[in-house]
Amino acid sequence: MLALENLQKNFGSRIVLDSVSYRFPDGEKVALVGANGAGKTTLLNILTGLEVADGGRIVTSQNLKLGYLPQEPENNPKETVLIDCLAGHREIFQMKMLMEDALEALQTDSSDQLVSSYEKAESQFSQAGGYSLEAKASGILHGLGFSAQQIQQSPKALSGGWRMRLELAKVFLNEPDVLVLDEPTNHLDLPSLIWVEKYLQSFRGTLLFVSHDRALLNRLATVTLHLSHGQLRSYRGNFDSLLEQREMEESQMESRRQNLERQREQLETFVDRFGAKASKARQAQSKMKQIAKLRSLENELDPAAADQAFRLQLPPAPSCGRDVMTVKGLSIGYGKPLATNVNLLMERNSRIAIIGSNGIGKSTFLKTIAGQIPSLGGEVQMGHGVRPAYFAQNHGEILDLNRTVLENVLSARPDIGDKEGRQILGSFLFSGDDVFKTVKVLSGGEKARVALCRSLLLQSNFLILDEPTNHLDMSSVEVLIEGLEAYTGTLLFVSHDRTFIEALATHIFVMLPDGRSALFHGKLEDYKRLAAQQGFPDVLDGGESSKKSSAAKEKELKAAAEAKDSNDFEQAKNLKKERSRLQKNLEKMEIEQHKLKSSVALYEKKLADLPPGDYQKATEINRDLQDKHRILEELEENWLETADALEQAEKQLTAMGRLN
Repeated sequence: MLALENLQKNFGSRIVLDSVSYRFPDGEKVALVGANGAGKTTLLNILTGLEVADGGRIVTSQNLKLGYLPQEPENNPKETVLIDCLAGHREIFQMKMLMEDALEALQTDSSDQLVSSYEKAESQFSQAGGYSLEAKASGILHGLGFSAQQIQQSPKALSGGWRMRLELAKVFLNEPDVLVLDEPTNHLDLPSLIWVEKYLQSFRGTLLFVSHDRALLNRLATVTLHLSHGQLRSYRGNFDSLLEQREMEESQMESRRQNLERQREQLETFVDRFGAKASKARQAQSKMKQIAKLRSLENELDPAAADQAFRLQLPPAPSCGRDVMTVKGLSIGYGKPLATNVNLLMERNSRIAIIGSNGIGKSTFLKTIAGQIPSLGGEVQMGHGVRPAYFAQNHGEILDLNRTVLENVLSARPDIGDKEGRQILGSFLFSGDDVFKTVKVLSGGEKARVALCRSLLLQSNFLILDEPTNHLDMSSVEVLIEGLEAYTGTLLFVSHDRTFIEALATHIFVMLPDGRSALFHGKLEDYKRLAAQQGFPDVLDGGESSKKSSAAKEKELKAAAEAKDSNDFEQAKNLKKERSRLQKNLEKMEIEQHKLKSSVALYEKKLADLPPGDYQKATEINRDLQDKHRILEELEENWLETADALEQAEKQLTAMGRLN
């Protein structure tokens, strides 16, 4: 049980939480929505103990396990991504450490006390699900986009976005009773986002999450909380259901306001006619009090108090030729190719969304065609009259840090005035005196919004956008979509926001980890259908297609050996990946064998130390000993099969001249 009781939180004179009370329903998926600055993150911070409320309290049931995604990654992570993920489950990881310490101590001293300590630690670890934890952690990390190679790397070698993915994996691994997530999909590519959505749909506890991804809010939420002006209101259903219910409420409020207005006008007519007559003076005074009360109620229901969203209008796109951009045989990367032989023809007014997992070169592709970095081969040709404008995730570097927000925007469009510039900035969450702040004092997200605003205002006919919805709330994303829908130019963009893609895309350009790419006409569902027809991989399957049995992988390995083109680069690369996987599996098996052999030795010692005649105890120990022998035999058989597969892979690589 988790509940809020009369929570109060103020920042100066601004009331963020005004005596808020709410009990979170068990097992529901609860979305928290509201305008920027409404206090959503503040409420989550109070719930998780990161901030203190000015009044009220949080009520929880005894031993409630609450999981929360931190805003910053772990400062001192473990030596590998996998071990750091395992350490995230503090309870089981502590048991693992105790068990391994006890086993190490037994190497030099096999006293009954140490044997008992090891058996107790091993039993607790086993009962808590410790032996399956590593497989579970690997599955979660894989679903979040980590490769087999990455999970063996140091977390310190990862970028900030990947570090936050690791923190998310640790939260999932703990399986808390209540899971609290603030923008959980911010650092995810589209395939990983789909996997996370499926994971959260199957989560059995209570989920409370904040997100600007409308598709996620609609697919996941069963209850939606709206935080506005310090008040928290609950609506059954998803985000679209909330909008429908609020529309009905606003209609009812408007009808009530009009009714109050009519009553007030009737009372005012009475006062005007009879206020001066002594016989009616007392009645007139009473009517005037009613008028004041009605005015107060009208003000509370005034629709003008509602938030207004500015409609972004981009400048008309200058005319250009039919072929906007032609990409032929392009290789991209930084020294080492991320993708090769990329081909793409963009025609005027097309809107192409680029999708694929993180790290395969989507942003690198945009930077290459925008001229930010050189290509490794091939060519990019812009058509006649094409004027591109490029927005990158790190686009803040093009801003003048010592000038104000407004000055940076006006420098892109000198033809607009301060008033229009301030209106446009309002749609990007800059209002009032915020437009006069110097860019250097802004957060990273605020700088990105200024850069996006500046890029969209340039009089271009070809917009190249890299994750343009990052750091924008839903209302701002909708404003951006409306502006781009009315845009008369051509769009090429990378985004993980499905609502954004579905609203704008006319084509889907898919990039695969093996360097291949292909263009599909239509939206995401069209791509899935066409890809299935053509036998092209579906990157939106949430990782399901990559979950293959060991036997299937063995067949693939044999098929690769029989391929006629033994010098094919891709075949050699896949074989090396398989070799690496098999080597790691062998290492893990050898560790398990060592542990089992130590355990067998302990049981044999216990059997030898038994006093004569204790047949019952001897039978129990012997039964356990036989179980250990059986498990050890199975492990040794698996080891032999894996070693044989590794030998076959190395033979094939040797035959191809690519062993190293």
